[in-house]
Amino acid sequence: MADKVEFELVSPEKLLVSQPVDMVVVPGTEGYLGALPGHAPLITTLKPGVIDIYLDGITTISNRIFVAGGFAEVTETRCTVLAEEAIEVAALDRAAVEQQVKDLAEDVADAANDAEKRAAEAKLLVAQAKLEALGAGPAAH
Repeated sequence: MADKVEFELVSPEKLLVSQPVDMVVVPGTEGYLGALPGHAPLITTLKPGVIDIYLDGITTISNRIFVAGGFAEVTETRCTVLAEEAIEVAALDRAAVEQQVKDLAEDVADAANDAEKRAAEAKLLVAQAKLEALGAGPAAH
């Protein structure tokens, strides 16, 4: 069994990460999932949340990347994430995300029909997850 997992993170725009890691934790829709060498094969959908990448052991996070959703495939030697949107948590602008949450909450309230409301609610959930990734969840508003 290998001592590393090959991790790849792909967004629609580009390949963001491709490197061996000690562990990667992804936000599965059924809960967070840690992928280590020798993991049982699986495919899961992702919810908006943060991927934690561990390069030097499994006690220190080396990098954190926000994903808006997508899919993850895990095998014994590899974890591949296909993300709808991905951005390093450190690159998120708190003020811009807070404004986005406020604007999207207004969009939900002003929706003319159910389809518009559902679309606005989906975008609001992603923006709220970004805010949570920055350390202040929706309850802070």
